[in-house]
Amino acid sequence: MEKYQPKPNFDDIISAYERIKGFIHKTPVLTSKTFDGMTGSQLYFKCENFQKAGAFKFRGATNAVLALSDAEAKMGVITHSSGNHAGALSLAASLRKIPAFIVVPKNATGVKKDAVRGYGGKIIECQPTLDSREKTAEQVRKETGAILIHPYNNYKIIAGAGTTTLELLHDINDLEVILAPVGGGGLLSGTAIAARGSKNKIKVYGCEPQNANDAYLSFAAGEIIPVTNPDTVADGLRTSLGDKTFPIISKLVDDIFLVPEHEIVSAMKLLWERMKIIVEPSAVVPFAVVLQNRKELRKKKIGIILSGGNVDLSRLPFMPA
Repeated sequence: MEKYQPKPNFDDIISAYERIKGFIHKTPVLTSKTFDGMTGSQLYFKCENFQKAGAFKFRGATNAVLALSDAEAKMGVITHSSGNHAGALSLAASLRKIPAFIVVPKNATGVKKDAVRGYGGKIIECQPTLDSREKTAEQVRKETGAILIHPYNNYKIIAGAGTTTLELLHDINDLEVILAPVGGGGLLSGTAIAARGSKNKIKVYGCEPQNANDAYLSFAAGEIIPVTNPDTVADGLRTSLGDKTFPIISKLVDDIFLVPEHEIVSAMKLLWERMKIIVEPSAVVPFAVVLQNRKELRKKKIGIILSGGNVDLSRLPFMPA
């Protein structure tokens, strides 16, 4: 059988890193003897919560923006997002001093909107439905000529996300397993490509909330099964896989693991208490998987991607209602 050649490929991730390395933070890899003792494994936390704009999303957004030609860039960029991609793209656009038009649902939190404005993005509000977000973004794109930068279903975004694992494996080059959260699949796709390009024996697992399990279902079925009415505290993982991320995940990822809501909240509280770092619910899903004591992860050297740390501190899920 012919070897699967993903698009983007490992060379694209290396090129992305060369393009963005002067603009991003090289985030630290932290360890915890306490957690190693609890799990019986060696855990290495890649802390993208310390990335600019507070999440790994800045890597892909910066790669996509810097890769634009001057003619493309002068019209600006546009996306629809109420999450980390919105702030990341706004900040990335400011690097080239171009406008960023950000379509956000009216019910998005004030914290998220403030972040977009703080990074220089121009907010356009829409109704809180995917159809409204897409139609509003398309209308603004036609009016402005701005380039659409999708939050995850974009090859430059995927390649940029993959630089997270490129850095991780440079620091810890003998990992046996890498765990990444999965929503739309940009991070997991980039993780898998980088891992396969660096060391083929590494196992790559996606980690997903049980209440937003489209990746799990899609992976098992061999076709995209969109999420319907996801109800999870991990708000960054409520999106469905895209037609660019799904083929990569289906070919290069070893499995998708699910986590119930109470385990996500418990893992978040534990990380805050023991490691003294701020991480968002979506970021702790892989750690929650490790705490399940799955046989695939026992006595392994495991890289865990903590994808971000943008949290509304007035609405922490482990605080009393």
